[in-house]
Amino acid sequence: MITNHFLGLLMLFILQPINALPVAPGNTVNLLGTLQEKNDGRILQRSKRGWMWNQFFLLEEYTGNDNQYVGKLHSNMDRGDGNVKYILIGDGVGSLFLIDENSGDIHATKRLDREERAIYTLHAKVVDKRTNETLEADTEFNIKIHDINDNEPKFSKDLYFASVPEMSDVGTSVIQVTATDADDQTYGNSAKLVYSILQGQPYFSVDSDNGTIRTALPNMDRETKENYQVVIQAKDMAGQMGGLSGTTTVSITLSDENDSPPRFANRKRPSLFSSLLIYCRIKANDADVGRNAEMQYSIVDRDGQDMFTIISDQNTQEGVIRVKKQLDYERQRTYSFKVEVTNTYLDPRFMYSPNPPFKDDAMVRVTIEDVDEPPVFSRNPYIIEVHEDTAAGSFVGVVSARDPDADNNPVKYSIDRHTDLERLFNIDSVNGTITTLKGLDREMSKWHNISVVATEISNPRQTTRVPVFIRVLDVNDNAPEFAMYYETFVCENVQPGQLIQTISAVDTDDPLVGHKFVFSISSSNPNFTIVDNEDNTARILTRRAGFSRREMNTYLLPVVISDNDYPIQSSTSTLTVNVCACDSRGNMQSCNTEALLSAGLSTGALVAILLCVIILLMIVVLFAALRRQQRKKEPLIISKEDVRDNVVSYNDEGGGEEDTQAFDIGTLRNPEVMDANKLRRDIIPEMLFPFQRTSPIKDNADVREFIHGRLHENDSDPTAPPYDSLATYAYEGSGSLAESLSSLESGCMEGDQEYDYLSNWGPPFKKLADMYIGKDTT
Repeated sequence: MITNHFLGLLMLFILQPINALPVAPGNTVNLLGTLQEKNDGRILQRSKRGWMWNQFFLLEEYTGNDNQYVGKLHSNMDRGDGNVKYILIGDGVGSLFLIDENSGDIHATKRLDREERAIYTLHAKVVDKRTNETLEADTEFNIKIHDINDNEPKFSKDLYFASVPEMSDVGTSVIQVTATDADDQTYGNSAKLVYSILQGQPYFSVDSDNGTIRTALPNMDRETKENYQVVIQAKDMAGQMGGLSGTTTVSITLSDENDSPPRFANRKRPSLFSSLLIYCRIKANDADVGRNAEMQYSIVDRDGQDMFTIISDQNTQEGVIRVKKQLDYERQRTYSFKVEVTNTYLDPRFMYSPNPPFKDDAMVRVTIEDVDEPPVFSRNPYIIEVHEDTAAGSFVGVVSARDPDADNNPVKYSIDRHTDLERLFNIDSVNGTITTLKGLDREMSKWHNISVVATEISNPRQTTRVPVFIRVLDVNDNAPEFAMYYETFVCENVQPGQLIQTISAVDTDDPLVGHKFVFSISSSNPNFTIVDNEDNTARILTRRAGFSRREMNTYLLPVVISDNDYPIQSSTSTLTVNVCACDSRGNMQSCNTEALLSAGLSTGALVAILLCVIILLMIVVLFAALRRQQRKKEPLIISKEDVRDNVVSYNDEGGGEEDTQAFDIGTLRNPEVMDANKLRRDIIPEMLFPFQRTSPIKDNADVREFIHGRLHENDSDPTAPPYDSLATYAYEGSGSLAESLSSLESGCMEGDQEYDYLSNWGPPFKKLADMYIGKDTT
C-alpha cells in the first residue's frame, strides 16, 4: 500500500487509475490494486481494479543546499518491521536519483535543466530482504521536470538585410524576423513572445505576434535616404514585467524605382569640340541607379542627323557623338543641333506624376578647326591600260592630287619603289605623268600594281598614296604552237586516208574574239596530209600505204600553225612519226629497228657474226702488243730517285724553284729557242748553263700554239722517255718594258754567282744546293 505525501511545492506524487478516478489525499493505495477508503472510521473494501503510476513533477534549477526531495514510495506489504526493501530502476538511478531502500524516499542529487531533458522514466520494485522475493510487481512511473523562465528569446541572426522599393505604400511587408525561446511552450508564459520596435520609427513598424516588419510612412524616396537601421526586440512572458528579451538589427535598403528623369547639368551651355576629334561625349544626370538610370540619346535636328550620329555608352551612360561625314573647314565651320535624352525603361506609375517628363534636351554646338590635311587624289584607285611591247619612255597615264587646305600648297609625285622593284615605270614629279622605263610583256605579267605618293612640298610629312593598277593589253606577238608533245606512229600495213594523230595548238596571246588556228603542211608531201577540223584541232592522215621500217623508220612532218589576229603570227612545229609494226587491228607492237634486225637474222647467223667480231678484236690486241715490244728500250735513268710519275708544278715567278730539272722555264720565255738548245728533262744536265742567249719573243706571240707545238714534238720524238711525263707551262704575257725579272734570264754568268747560301735555306733547297755547289767545286 502506497501513501501520497506532499512536501510543499517540491513534491507532487499522483496516482491515477486507468479510468481516471482521482485519489483523494489521505488515501492508501495498494500496489496490488486494492483501494482502502476511510469512512467514518470504517474501512470500506472495494473490488480490485488495475492501477498505474502517472508521474512526479519536479521543479528545474533547484537552488537548495540539500538534495531535492522528489517523493515517497510505500507498500501495504511493509509492516514496519524492516523486512521490506524498495528498489528503484531507470534513467539516472544511482547518479541522479537515489531511493532509501527502507523508507522509499526518493531524492534528486543534482540541479535539473528541463532544456537538457524534460522527463525521466523509472521503475519501482518491492522485495523481501530476507528471501529476496518480489512482494509486488514492477511499476513504471515518470519524473517530469517542471519549467521555469530561465531562457531569453534568441534571433537566428544578429543582423538581417532586407530591401523594399522606394515610394512603397504604407504597410508594405519588408521582412519577417522570428525569435525562439528554449522554455516550455506548453506551460505558462515562459515561451510566449511579443515583438516590438526599438529603433526605426516612424519609418517602419513590426507585428507584435509574428515579427513582420512593414513600412509606416508613404513616399519614402531613395534619392533622399537610402539605408535604414531597424532594431527589433522579442520579449517572453507575453511582454509582462520581469520577462526576458533579445534584440536583432535589420538593415533595410530602399531599392530604386524609376521616379527621377534624366537632366542635363546646364541646358543653356553648348558642348564644343573641333574637327581634330573623332568624337565627343555629353552626359545627362539621373538620380536613379542601375537599369533605371540607363539613358538613350538622340539627335533631334535634321541638320545634325545628316552630319553626325550619337550612340549611348551603356557603361558610362554618356552620349557619344561621332562624325558621320567628313567635315570640311573650308565649306562649313560650325554646326548646331539639339540632343534629346530619355530613360530606356519607363515606370508607368510615375509617368503621370507631378514630376516633369522623363526626358530632357540640350543644344550642342560643333566648331570645326582648320588642320593641315594631306593631299587628295582625284580618283582612288587609278586603273590605266597600256599595250604590251610599248617602247621605253611611252606615255601610260596621269594621276592628279591637290591640297584640300585653303592654302592649296603644291604637291610632288613619286613612285613607291617597293611596289615597282623591276623599275618598269617613271612618274613626273610635277605633273604626275606616268611613263615606261622598259618594255612591257603581257605574257610575263598582265597587271602591274604600283603605289604613287603625293607629298606637300611645304610639309613633307603630309603624304597620301594611291594604288595605280596598270593593265597590259595584249598584242599578237606570239605564234601558236603544239599544245603538247605528240608521240605519233604509223603502222607498216596502214591504208591511205587513215587517221594517225589529232593535234591541237595553244597561243599565249589573248585575242578579244578568241583563238582561231589554221593548220597546214606542204602540199608536196607524198606520205601524209592534214585536215583542219575548224575547231582549233587538225587530223593527220596517211596519203599512201605500205610503210616499211627497213626503208625509213622515222618521218619528220613540218606543220604550219597560224592565228587569225593582227598581225598574223605563224610557226612551224615538227611532228615526228615513227613507223611501227602493228597487228591486224592497228595496235602497235614494236617500233625498234633492233627488233627488225633480230627478226630478219637466224640464230646461226648471229653466232657467226659474234665469233668474227671476237677474232678481230684478238688480232688487234696481239698486233698492239707486238708493236709495244719492239719500241721497248732500256731505261734512261737507273737510280733510286726515279722521276717517273712525278708531277712538278712551279708557281714562282723567278728563281727559287724546288726542282728545276724537270724543264727549263727559259724555253717557255723564249719561244724561238734553237732546237740544239733542247735538253732532256728527265736527266741531270752535264752543264748548267752551256751558253747564254737572249731571244725575246715576238710581239703578240701565241703561247698556246707554242705549247701545242712542243707537245707535238715530244709525242713524235722517238728518243723521248717511254713513260708519261707531265710538264707544266706558265706564261704571264709580254710587253713589259722591264722585261723578265727571273733569275733564269739574268745577264750574269754562272761564275758571277755564289751558291753557298743555298745550303742555309733548309731541306726544300738541299737538292738544288748539291747541284750548284758540287758543280762549282769541280
